[in-house]
Amino acid sequence: MGRKFFVGGNWKCNGTIDEVKKIVNLLNDGKVPSPDCVEVVVSPPYVFLPLVKSTLRPDFQVAAQNCWVKKGGAFTGEVSAEMLKNLEVPWVILGHSERRALLGETNEFVGDKVAYALSQGLKVIACVGETLEQREAGSTVEVVAAQTKAIAEKVKDWTNIVLAYEPVWAIGTGKVASPAQAQEVHCELRKWLHANTSPEVAASTRIIYGGSVNGANSKELAGQPDLDGFLVGGASLKPEFIDIINAAVVKKA
Repeated sequence: MGRKFFVGGNWKCNGTIDEVKKIVNLLNDGKVPSPDCVEVVVSPPYVFLPLVKSTLRPDFQVAAQNCWVKKGGAFTGEVSAEMLKNLEVPWVILGHSERRALLGETNEFVGDKVAYALSQGLKVIACVGETLEQREAGSTVEVVAAQTKAIAEKVKDWTNIVLAYEPVWAIGTGKVASPAQAQEVHCELRKWLHANTSPEVAASTRIIYGGSVNGANSKELAGQPDLDGFLVGGASLKPEFIDIINAAVVKKA
């Protein structure tokens, strides 16, 4: 069975109630392939999750942008996996490079978060990716393998994990990994999964790309054999997000 194309929209720390309503209307009016062809998940800030979930078209799902590493309690400012389940939010993004860099989340901490979220019935978009310095030093594969290993050490069942490769140097910079660069890393990640989890996990796990994806470059990127979709940042707040979702038809061609 082929891997269903996956497009995530990470709204990051953006939006007002009026802006969110406009984005939802845009998504609701968009002409996109059927859910048989593409899975679409949008990730608004926590405070807008109920609004988006209640007004968004039924064939699109929502994700939180983070959750706490264990059960709730005396953790001021955190949101637990149990709370997301209670809100019927099916997905969560974990290990995003902004949280790794700005908030000091380590590989091990991200691995723990992924395992706990899965244990509570959430599906996880788990992010990996190298900095510009790491790429220039030739250690890209080593870095993303270590990030993936920290997850694999805590998780046995990969059914509900989508792996997002996001080169840090390409996020919000306008620089995009070339289709060949993206394919190379995706291929290496799949090889790593094959060798360290199982051939079945390697064949079935979706590995998506994030890093300045837009309507203009999405079709060429989507044509790469090991690229199973996108995690889109800034462009997910704009009409071109519909064009990016439509890049899924490349896989059907």
